[in-house]
Amino acid sequence: MCADRDFAYGAAAGLLGDLLLGDPRRGHPVAAFGRAAGAVERVLWRDHRGWGALHAVVCAGGAAGAAALASSLVRRHSRAGSVALTAAATWAVVGGTSLGREARAIGGALAAGDVEVARERLPHLCGRDPQALDADGIARAVVESVAENTSDAVVGALVWGALAGVPGLVGFRAVNTLDAMVGHKSARYLRYGWASARLDDVLGWPGARLTALLAAAAGDSPSGALRAWRDDAAKHPSPNAGPVEAAFAGALGVRLGGTLSYGGRVEHRPVLNGGGRDVAVADIERAVRLSRRVGLLALGVAMAARGNRSSAAGAVPTRSALRNACPQQGRHT
Repeated sequence: MCADRDFAYGAAAGLLGDLLLGDPRRGHPVAAFGRAAGAVERVLWRDHRGWGALHAVVCAGGAAGAAALASSLVRRHSRAGSVALTAAATWAVVGGTSLGREARAIGGALAAGDVEVARERLPHLCGRDPQALDADGIARAVVESVAENTSDAVVGALVWGALAGVPGLVGFRAVNTLDAMVGHKSARYLRYGWASARLDDVLGWPGARLTALLAAAAGDSPSGALRAWRDDAAKHPSPNAGPVEAAFAGALGVRLGGTLSYGGRVEHRPVLNGGGRDVAVADIERAVRLSRRVGLLALGVAMAARGNRSSAAGAVPTRSALRNACPQQGRHT
């Protein structure tokens, strides 16, 4: 029970920290993990799935294992330390505030008519070729990126935190980072990145569905979001981005998908919520606000799920069990 309360307090504090502070410009733990994963890649890289799978195990498994060890050591000594560790891990792995800031910066440039500045900033948010996009294409790319990253950078992490505590938070973000680094279908990573991409698909599955559901609940058109999710999600090439982007499209009343370009490669993706209108610059702000609401709702769901798991674990504990489970809490009278 105490561990579950520690998670709830820590996750709430960590998400609040992200809302107030965002990501640091230097020394971010995820960036440090990325550098370490890059160093491992330089040693292990072969054009082979097995070596790529080893890379995923070493990097993601190492990060989750270190988090599990730290969590175990801290929990033995202090509940306050356990809460602090959960808060720090949550702050480190979620990125909703930085996501919103980047999206708003691009939206501000588009609103001012400065498409070149918007193109310069777009790579901070997604990997599309900015020079191939006009103002409308940039706005659509931003809304799609906000939708997908709400799942990847916020909801998915909270889901795995609820399931597995600090190791779940850290492990999920490690896998998500590896997918961003090596999971794309370039000549170098087609085989080597296969394991990271597939693992990201598996771990991202529950968070993507929860994100879509919460977008429907928090958006302007719940029925439109659910309809777009039902009708169009399976058309998307990504099993997890499809439900999220479709639900956001329906919730915002806009049309997403279509032609896009990655690394000089043109893709023709299916249209999501075909009955919606074209994305306008003002929809970027609407998408950011929807993302923020979804993140807060996801925190509530994660805390409730963690509490329900504790309640289902067994009968009401005795006084001695509470003292053993909750050291440092003081004497019982």
